[in-house]
Amino acid sequence: MSYDEPLFFQVMAYADEADRDVVDMVSGNPDWEPPEPLREGLREFADAPVEQYQYPPSEGLAALREEIAARRGVDVERVVVTNGAGEANYLAMACGLEAHPGNEVILTDPVYPYYSGRTEMLGADARFVPVDDDGRLDPADVREAAGDDTALIVACSPNNPTGAVYGEEVKRELAAVAEANDALFVSDEVYDHFDFSGRFFSALGCDSPNVAVTNAFSKSMAVTGLRVGYAVLPERLVGPARTRHMLVNVAGAAPSQHAVLNALRETPPDYYERNREMLCDRVDAFTDALDEAGADYITPEGAFYVLARFDDYPGTLDNVERLIDEAGVAGMPGEAFGTAYDDWIRFALVTPRAVAAAERLAEYFR
Repeated sequence: MSYDEPLFFQVMAYADEADRDVVDMVSGNPDWEPPEPLREGLREFADAPVEQYQYPPSEGLAALREEIAARRGVDVERVVVTNGAGEANYLAMACGLEAHPGNEVILTDPVYPYYSGRTEMLGADARFVPVDDDGRLDPADVREAAGDDTALIVACSPNNPTGAVYGEEVKRELAAVAEANDALFVSDEVYDHFDFSGRFFSALGCDSPNVAVTNAFSKSMAVTGLRVGYAVLPERLVGPARTRHMLVNVAGAAPSQHAVLNALRETPPDYYERNREMLCDRVDAFTDALDEAGADYITPEGAFYVLARFDDYPGTLDNVERLIDEAGVAGMPGEAFGTAYDDWIRFALVTPRAVAAAERLAEYFR
């Protein structure tokens, strides 16, 4: 397959080159501080003896894997530490396709573009199941779409880009559909700390041999650049996943893993609660301004994105660039996420200027 520069990069580059001030609401890079114990862990590692600067275990630091396993209630042997949630998700998809019959991957529409990109890269066939007007996925639609050729069901909750939270009933039904079709349900839970609904349920609670969960500390600790994620895999996929991880990456970065481990052990719960409350305030202010602009939008139940639609202003790349030039706000075109919401624009509320951006949008479309 040929390399196509992701639209994320194209839009950010266009915004950087604009002749005016632009509020960047394109990518999901948190703007708040990481936990102080994470910084303390990095400072501590700086003074570590030289042997700790060498290759760590390929599957991840033992203490970090044990901490993750204890928190998730799984056997430590099922945990593989990865270079972010992206690699974790890739490993689950690649090993799932290898282990299960069929060549079809069921995805939602709209979808995080890297899922469909990985599907293409792995030589599989994507089948899209549209969500409803609130961004929620009906597992009955997934059951209807699944069949003998289905190898994977991939879903993200809290969802990017819709903000929907799939509760226990949905997750259990998706696991059941995977079991009924000898497929693997890959549950991306990277936004698990940003559930505003109180309905988040980890697919690990299904206790199914047909479930893999991928996650990371990138969003929850505001450290997307440290690249520490993990996969919790069915036992039969652990060996193949470790092999792929080792051959591509050898190992993850030791300083990052050490810092995350210290943060996991020492960060109080109110760190996460404060960030959720801050995001809720941003969502309220942003959607109030969208009301002023006469826009349709999906109020997120989790994560930190808002999908909005403006009259006679479809979410194309051209219109997003026009919005940058004329309103000074950069979002992601809906067409980047599939066809079901291609008239919409996604805004990431990970900027302290989210309210200012909302005011600009309200003024522009009013």
